[in-house]
Amino acid sequence: MKVLIINTSERIGGAAIAAYRLMKALKKNGVKARMLVRDKQTDHLTVVSVGSNWAHMLRFLWERLCIFVGNGFSRKRLFQVDIANTGSDITHTQEFQRADVIHLHWVNQGFLSMKGLRHILQAGKPVVITMHDQWYFTGICHYSGNCEKYTTLCQHCELQSGYLLGDMAQRVFRQKERLYQATRLTFVGCSEWMAAMARKSKLTQGHQVISIPNAIDTDLFRPQDKTEARKAFQLPLDKRLLLFGCQRITDERKGFRYLLEALQLLKQTHPDVAQRTEIVVVGGQAEEVRNQVPFSIIPISYMSDPHKMVQLYNAVDIYVTPSLQDNLPNTIMEALSCGIPCVGFNVGGIPEMIDHQQTGYVATYQDAQDFANGILWTLSADYDTLSRQARNKAMVTYSENTVAHQYIKIYKSL
Repeated sequence: MKVLIINTSERIGGAAIAAYRLMKALKKNGVKARMLVRDKQTDHLTVVSVGSNWAHMLRFLWERLCIFVGNGFSRKRLFQVDIANTGSDITHTQEFQRADVIHLHWVNQGFLSMKGLRHILQAGKPVVITMHDQWYFTGICHYSGNCEKYTTLCQHCELQSGYLLGDMAQRVFRQKERLYQATRLTFVGCSEWMAAMARKSKLTQGHQVISIPNAIDTDLFRPQDKTEARKAFQLPLDKRLLLFGCQRITDERKGFRYLLEALQLLKQTHPDVAQRTEIVVVGGQAEEVRNQVPFSIIPISYMSDPHKMVQLYNAVDIYVTPSLQDNLPNTIMEALSCGIPCVGFNVGGIPEMIDHQQTGYVATYQDAQDFANGILWTLSADYDTLSRQARNKAMVTYSENTVAHQYIKIYKSL
């Protein structure tokens, strides 16, 4: 069986990492899997880039320009939506023509257009769509917040601040509706939360919608000696360390302000804990938040090397994720696999990953006080038991074999 995994990027972003890991997992389980991308970051032979870089840049800029104009020349929310009005035709590539199954992942920002998606579906090959966000079953947004217009018809989108190019959400929703009606698709949510929302969408009616988590290499992401890991990053050996990280820390959806509030509450009510605890902040713009954090802070630039990330996870005591809307964060999966307990809000796919007071703490949504309670509880609990249960959760639920076999079953059924 030959499976072609399609994603905008090879290694940048959560969806890219998940898609790449799935390719590796499938190959380990006897599937001839390859990856087709717009942006290639390595020299791996099983990952192929399509088209030229200058053409990709022009398509990306054209789509952003259309969104900018359609929003009344406002840059606000410029990257929260995609209209897929331009992109590559990948059906002429050897990789596409040789594949038995086409597996779409995150294909936005000028990689595939609605026309390009139509060419893929008209080719007659079985198509699986993994939803790393909501875009496949909404009009133009990646995350809809509290809006559920996608259950009937996306229109007058709150993320569209002008109508110089008409109602973009309604237009793209109608395009997807016509596109999906012409074939039979399998939609996969990386979390049951995502799958449940997808099942409510008008666009997915008559199609199969299931939930399969992302895969992780549990042999790579594994517990290591904490002292040696701290020495590698020159981190203090006598402190309790919290880790927070994402690609862009100032992204409102990542909820960093709730973490700040929780840390302030901890410092006020438990100054002794604050004195013994520091926070490691990894990701873009980490230096910019140094003066906002009431604890001692150690900023680290964003890292793409997974081996270094394994060391960093093992260097800390807790991974904290105050995200306000997330599907199935790779960071939580990675931390659990390294035996690191996690604290997060009860939102999205997070409560499916963190077993409350077993592998960490699930705090009440947008409740900074309860988030602070979660940090305090996790620091005070039987750490060895939490760590062992976190590792076991990753092994049982997210290992490459477990996830690959679920996808192989789907491929064979198609």
